[in-house]
Order: sequence, then structure tokens, then C-alpha cells
Amino acid sequence: MSKQKVLILGGGYGGIVTAQRLQKKLHYNEAEITLVNKHDYHYITTELHQPAAGTMHHDRARVDINDLLNTKRVNFVQDTVVSINTEEKKVQLENGEQEYDHLVISLGSEPETFGIEGLKENAFSIRSINSVRYIREHIEYMFAKYKNEPEREDYLRFVVGGAGFTGIEFVGELADRLPKLCKEFDVDPERVKIINIEAAPTALPGFDPELVEYAMDVLRKKGVEFKIDTPIKECTPEGVVLADGEEIKAGTIVWTGGVRGNSIVENAGIETMRGRVKVDEYLRAPGFEDIFVVGDCALIINEEINRPYPPTAQMAIQMAMNLSLNLVAVVRGQPKLLRQFQPEIKGTVASLGKGEAIGIVGKKKIFGPIASLMKKIIDLRYLFIIGGIPLVLRKGRF
Repeated sequence: MSKQKVLILGGGYGGIVTAQRLQKKLHYNEAEITLVNKHDYHYITTELHQPAAGTMHHDRARVDINDLLNTKRVNFVQDTVVSINTEEKKVQLENGEQEYDHLVISLGSEPETFGIEGLKENAFSIRSINSVRYIREHIEYMFAKYKNEPEREDYLRFVVGGAGFTGIEFVGELADRLPKLCKEFDVDPERVKIINIEAAPTALPGFDPELVEYAMDVLRKKGVEFKIDTPIKECTPEGVVLADGEEIKAGTIVWTGGVRGNSIVENAGIETMRGRVKVDEYLRAPGFEDIFVVGDCALIINEEINRPYPPTAQMAIQMAMNLSLNLVAVVRGQPKLLRQFQPEIKGTVASLGKGEAIGIVGKKKIFGPIASLMKKIIDLRYLFIIGGIPLVLRKGRF
């Protein structure tokens, strides 16, 4: 009897943890496990706001995939997924094709533009190692350009669209970085502006109001200007136009206003909502016994508030751990051992830059240095999960 083929698409949180768990739980003769990823590294999404601002080197936010997997148990294919053919149970790659008996979709997200004209063409997004490297270099370039064209104060204006989790963490890091750039390029700090624009009635939608107030106070003291309850109507090469008609000239626009699921999933004939698959209790795509979805591509409703759980790293890791058990049961023909997925949100912490953060751990609100320490502990815990003590010592921030 030939081995069953388990194909994992995407080497993010969900894909990597699923592959690692399967290589430990399945015997070598039970299944052929293959992981397909665009890059030869796994990047830590929750840290990307730091290299984007230039407060951390981008190499610290990535780990070689071959260092994370037992390549004798998991086949790693570096390639880009083009399409999924669910009828023939094949996945088309840029440089080949992969067949599967069981498919795991963990392809991550894409920026959600909400139909804002010009956003896709004119704004940066924090979504990969290459994108954050580009943002950092562009920020430095704006300072250099200003020195040659001092009348262009818009070069020193930084607009961040979206005051959600990523937006708030990014402006916190950016506010810490800009004074150093001012010193390096001999620029008056008073000429630099960071403007954080949010369409919702509050920054950090869904966060406790006391935590939101604390965060905004900390960031305002660092020089961040907020425009809340203010939708962006258009994004141009020169800046942004707000819904009320105000135009803000800016040399740098970074969009952090939301994500949607991967368009490859939408085009595969799988039922989606904004590119995300409303999975069943076993993390399967509706109508497919052989397709599982984890991470940003999966949609799970929090029944208590009748709203989707946010697509966080915490959720992706928990889904992957549950899915690995279910895949073992499926491969071994033991459907009665399938486990329903029950999210267990242990807490949420958002960084506000060096030494500052806010969060909820359990039911307790935490602020300032204590929250910042907790953020580091959370990051170290993930490194330990995927790479043990050696990876913690090599990549951890202490």
C-alpha cells in the first residue's frame, strides 16, 4: 500500500507547526509529508513591525525552514502556489505540480483595501521580509531626499493607515526610530510627523477602552498624531485624501488597515468570506473531507459575541496543534479520534515601542514595562515551540 500524501501549503505559523507535529506523530511509512513555501525561511509575522521601522534587523525575524524540519521526514519544496484543483486533488506550482490525499491550506493573508482607490498601488504594507526591508529603506531614503530638497516637508510626513494591532505597534516603533534618523541626517525633529488614521470610532477596535486610552497617550507623547473615525477615501502618489476632503501630503504611506484571506483559496472553488474559509469543527473546508484550513485563511466564529476570532498567531498555532492530531487520525483511518477545535485565548499584548505595551492576560489588564516584558515572553515562547532552547538563544530578545 502506497503512502498517503499530506500536502501543506504555506510555511507560516499554521504550516510550520502542523509539519513539525506530523513529523513527530506519524511513522515514516504512514505518510509522505510535503511542505510548499515561497521562501526558504519562516518569518515571525508578529515581529515584522520592528524591521519595517528599522528598530530590528530583518534577519532576526526569520528562521531557515531546513533548521525547523527533519528533512528526512518532511519534503520541503521552495516554490510558489499558483492554483488548487480540488477535483483532481492537485496543486499547481510555478515550477511543477504536487498531488495530495490530504491538503492543508495555510497560505496566509493579503491586504484588504476596502475599495480605497489607489491604495494597492501607492501604499506599503507590512506582510513579508521583503516588504519590511523595502519600507525601512524607503524611510531612510525620504530623509536623504529631504536633505537635498529641504522645501519638501512632505518627505518627512509618515501616514499609517489603520490603528489596529499592527498599525499601533508600527507607529510605536517608528516613533522610537525617527529621532535617531533625525540625528543621523541632521534633521530638525520638529519637522517630522507621524499621522495614524483610523476609520473606526476608536483605535485598537475591540480592545479595552482603558488600554486604548493608555496606548494613545503613550504614543501621543512620542509625537504620533491620531485621526480617529476618519476614513481614507483615496491614496495617491503624493499622499492620502480623507473622506471629509482633507488632503495630507506624505512621502510615505503604510497601510495596516486590515487583511483578507488568500485569493488562491477563493479561486479554488472553496466557499469563502473575504477570502477566508468558514471551517467546520475539525478545521475542514465545507464540503471537503480532505481539505483542512488553518491560520489567516480560516474563519472561526466566536459564538459568545457572534463575530470571527481575529486571525492572530496564537490562533494559528492552536489550530495547527489541533489539526496535526486530526490528520494523524485521518491517515490512520480513525475518524472517531477527530478532535473538535476549541480556541483558548490566553491573552493579547500589543507593543507600543521600547519598554511600553498594553495587554490582557487572562482577565487582567497590564500596562507599561510589565506588559512589554510579557510581550517578550510570548515571543520567546513561540521560538521555544518551533525550535527549542537553541532557537530561543539565537533569535530571542532579552
